[in-house]
Amino acid sequence: MKSVSEQFQALRDRGQCALIPFITAGDPDLDTTIAALKLLDQQGADLIELGVPYSDPLADGPVIQAASTRALGRGVTLDDVLTVVRQVTPDIQSPIILFTYYNPILNRGIESFLQEVAAAGVRGLVVPDLPLEEVNPLLTAAQGAGVEVILLVAPTSPPERIQAIAAQAQGFIYLVSVTGVTGVRREIQSRVQDLLQDLQASTDKPVAVGFGVSQPEQAAQLRSWGADGVVVGSAFVQRLAEGSPEEGLKALSTFCAELKAAIQS
Repeated sequence: MKSVSEQFQALRDRGQCALIPFITAGDPDLDTTIAALKLLDQQGADLIELGVPYSDPLADGPVIQAASTRALGRGVTLDDVLTVVRQVTPDIQSPIILFTYYNPILNRGIESFLQEVAAAGVRGLVVPDLPLEEVNPLLTAAQGAGVEVILLVAPTSPPERIQAIAAQAQGFIYLVSVTGVTGVRREIQSRVQDLLQDLQASTDKPVAVGFGVSQPEQAAQLRSWGADGVVVGSAFVQRLAEGSPEEGLKALSTFCAELKAAIQS
């Protein structure tokens, strides 16, 4: 399995935009999570974000919050999530990016956590509640473990902070398209185009856009604006939660193929 950086470089070499689905581990159950990861890989996902269920999320909207609550209610733990990653990574090409808040990392110890996730097959890490001013210990330990820490840029970030985040980011820069939490939105704010251009003028690192992207047309719009990747979360989580696990997997597979086609056209 490639690293996050290697995957983006391979896509750039082919002139392609990365599709990055997000799902919550353990919702509706761990077996379905394993099946979903394999299906997403088969249907064109270039990288996959896997959310660790967490009781007090700051960045998650109602759809992902509800998924986390259901998974936690079934007793899903970080160890369960890493077991899933360990089982699935030999069978997929898409690098797995773990989405987790900082408390589980602190609880295990930064170096221990990173050694565990790297051994399981995790290639990237998103920690939405870790500010830039406190990220250095994690960045240093992650580099030693072979895990890339993806940093987020908000629409409200001033230019000097954007440049500082871009300088520290590993793998790619995660541009948040909205002011607020994750969730399905009807349209992408036009300011995202300006932010993309500003970021790409100040760094050669890939930029992927997420939060609020829920339709193939939106993904195609972001591709036309120059995004190196598109992250789609709530729309996948919602589809996977509706109906039986089999129906959810079918809807997830179809939606992934539609998104992939939209950013390739």
